[in-house]
Amino acid sequence: MTGKFVKTHKFHAKPTTIDNINFQSKKEANYYQVLKMAQQSGDLLFFLRQIPFDLPGGVKYRVDFVEFWKNGDIHFVDIKGMITDTYKMKKKMVEDLYPIKIEEK
Repeated sequence: MTGKFVKTHKFHAKPTTIDNINFQSKKEANYYQVLKMAQQSGDLLFFLRQIPFDLPGGVKYRVDFVEFWKNGDIHFVDIKGMITDTYKMKKKMVEDLYPIKIEEK
């Protein structure tokens, strides 16, 4: 049998590349573009991607975006198509250990 095996994401996310950056989903890539526009308008000072948080047991949690807005607000944002029990557990751990609130978009 000939053919090419194509690995698909278990939640049907479509990996997308923009500005030579690989995103795990189109939704995350689209949000990146929204942030770039907000930055160009001057409302958003800057943003960071894939910021790690250390959790007990050597576990790391990465938040998709940290946004620094002109008005002084800082947002920790995860782009989710599906909210899993593992995600809920790790999010709770991060919010218990660090003085932040993670937003889901």
